[in-house]
Amino acid sequence: MFYGTWWSLVPPLVAIILALVTKEVYISLFCGVFLGALFVGNFHIWKAFTVLLNTMVKSIDLKIIIFDVLLGMIVVLMGKSGGTSAYGRWATKKIKNKRQAEVTTSLLGVLIFVDDYFNCLTVGSVMRPVTDKFKVSRAKLAYIIDATAAPVCILAPISSWAAAVNSYVPKGGAINGFQLFVSTIPFNLYAILTLFMVFYTSARGFDFGLMAKHERNAENGDLFTSYADEFKDEMEEEKKNVNRKGKVRDLILPMIVMIGSAIGAMIYTGFLSGSKTVAAAFANCDVETALVFSMLITIVFIAFLYLPRKLVSFSEMMQALPEGAKMMIPAILILTFAWTLKGVTDRLGIGAFFSNSLNLTSTGVAFIPVIIFFIAIFISFSTGTSWGTFSILVPIAISIFNNTNIEMMIITVSAILAGAVCGDHVSPISDTTIMSSAGAQCHHMNHVATQLQYAIPVILSCGIGYVIAGFSRNWWLTLLISLCLLIAVLAFIKRYSGNNGEKITPFERKIEEGNL
Repeated sequence: MFYGTWWSLVPPLVAIILALVTKEVYISLFCGVFLGALFVGNFHIWKAFTVLLNTMVKSIDLKIIIFDVLLGMIVVLMGKSGGTSAYGRWATKKIKNKRQAEVTTSLLGVLIFVDDYFNCLTVGSVMRPVTDKFKVSRAKLAYIIDATAAPVCILAPISSWAAAVNSYVPKGGAINGFQLFVSTIPFNLYAILTLFMVFYTSARGFDFGLMAKHERNAENGDLFTSYADEFKDEMEEEKKNVNRKGKVRDLILPMIVMIGSAIGAMIYTGFLSGSKTVAAAFANCDVETALVFSMLITIVFIAFLYLPRKLVSFSEMMQALPEGAKMMIPAILILTFAWTLKGVTDRLGIGAFFSNSLNLTSTGVAFIPVIIFFIAIFISFSTGTSWGTFSILVPIAISIFNNTNIEMMIITVSAILAGAVCGDHVSPISDTTIMSSAGAQCHHMNHVATQLQYAIPVILSCGIGYVIAGFSRNWWLTLLISLCLLIAVLAFIKRYSGNNGEKITPFERKIEEGNL
């Protein structure tokens, strides 16, 4: 009786509200999942239990879990070899101040565009020693990682995200999936403006709201602000096991192999599916299989690179697998609950609810992009998945405009992709948000709270931008006005806030000046 009704929204909303109130992600997600299972089972306890268990089993993406464990193993091996610390020592010689550290972290995030999970964990482990030295808070590091993960992937035609979007475009339409994806890039306002926001705040040394508080604490030696004990053992273990024999190439070469083999495997799986061109291969590739394959290739390469030089012993290499798995357990746990929540909401017909509720054709055509942008934010935020949002809304948008108005179809699909990434970006139950917290070794709710405030100016600029896009249908005019609006909002925040964007009371100012 709950199927396809507004009740399908209740479980994810309960999980999100509990996570924000209690700051305990595991129990919040479990409550949302169990409530959804009760709805599916019509409040019969045994039925609810079987629904929960079966949905969890069916929803778990084992390939992603294998990928996470293998990636954790690679991160551990890079640390044991001394490659990560060697890069940190090299970077600290080249990087002279905090702003350069933040900009360099942002650039590394942009360069790793193949997959957001890989991006989150790699950038975090590589740049953490550098950002720690220059007193960048863990919350700011987590924000930089998260803001250069999904936004970069959704703009890169060669990425797991591009492949996911391609898979949601019905065949036989006026435009194929790959062409549609490429056409959406200049209209993907949230991704572009978020990347601008990252580099702007990093280069200008400008922070505001809760982030400014975290940054001020970091300047005084407190990188975490709260929940530092959560990562105490891990940090001590890293310091204890620093290997001075490692070189920068021991980090760089495995990363090159990882990215190269991932791209090669994606193309190969695409050709196996019957594709005739490279573009078609990317559109039809098996991303998850390709990523697992690239992890295995990288581990074999690492063995030949490290073992002969005795950077790690054979027993240490074998031990890296359980260590890597242990490191990834918190992220895997949250991912499992998040996947199960998505599975339960699917069984409750959340997609059918939105499909039946959206009478988009009755609205002025020019306003469809901005309306669907905010709907995509809501769905993605509530479910914690941008890919699931793509699967719900992209077919709807294509069915409205296919063979009638290709230009508006491109703009509307762009708004869906932007809104889905936005909702995923700020949702506490999103996998990329979780992985960014793990990569930065930042308490998850600290990351969520600080990142949300940074996303709001971008969301407002995008909302106005999609109204302009609906009327002008001109990407450069839309992007230019949206960018100018974002700069104006940031200038307003900076002007009417205290030091570094944080509101300072007269009492606090007297303390800082030493007059009290």
